[in-house]
Amino acid sequence: MNLADPADIFYEYLRRIGHIVDLAAEPGVPVSVLHLGAGALTLARYIQATRPGSEQYAVELERELLDFVLQNLPMPEGTSLHAHIGDARDALADLPAQVGFDVVILDIFSGPEAPAHIACREFYEEAAARLNPEGVLIVNVGDEPALTLVRSQVAALRQAMPDVAAFAETGMFAGRYPGNIILAGTRKPWPAEWTTQLLARGPHPASVLTGVDLDRISG
Repeated sequence: MNLADPADIFYEYLRRIGHIVDLAAEPGVPVSVLHLGAGALTLARYIQATRPGSEQYAVELERELLDFVLQNLPMPEGTSLHAHIGDARDALADLPAQVGFDVVILDIFSGPEAPAHIACREFYEEAAARLNPEGVLIVNVGDEPALTLVRSQVAALRQAMPDVAAFAETGMFAGRYPGNIILAGTRKPWPAEWTTQLLARGPHPASVLTGVDLDRISG
C-alpha cells in the first residue's frame, strides 16, 4: 500500500479494476461506489485520489480486518467512506433503498471456495438492481487453469446484465496458470472504445473479450 500515492496500485488485477472504474464517468468526476469485499481499501483509496468527492460504501465480513486497516492505514483526507460489517448479499438488502451506485465492485471469492449464495445469477441481479442507469458491475474472479469458476460466473453475469466483458492478462484466457479475470457487466452494449482504452492502459499483455469472443469462456 502506497499511502503517499494511492493511485499507485501494486497488484495487476486491482489495477485492471481501477482502469475500468476510470471509464465509468468523465475523468475526475465523483462517482458513487459500493465495494463488496473491502480488503485493505486499495480501490477506495484509488477512487478518492482520482475522483475526489466520491461517495463510497465498503462491506467487509471480517470486522477485525477492517478495524486493522482503518487504524493502521488511514484513508486519505476528505474520503467519504461508509463501512459495513456483514455478508455481501445481506448488505445489499440493508443499504438505504434510495442509494444507487455508478460502480459496484465484487472482490470476494476465488476457485472452489466461492460462496454459492454470491457466485450466482440471483446475486448479480440483486447487485445490478442497485446500479444507476449507466452503472457498471465489476467482478474479480480468481480461478485455477481450468477456469471452471470463471465460466460459471460469465454465464451467470450474462443472465443478469445486458452485456459483459472479460479483462485479464492474455495468458489467463488460455488456461495456462491460475490467476484473476475481471468481469464487467454493463446496462448498455459494451463500448468498443472502452476495449481500446483498457488495452492501452494495461497492465500488459492484456486482452478484452466480449460478444462471441467471450462465448468460448462461458461455454
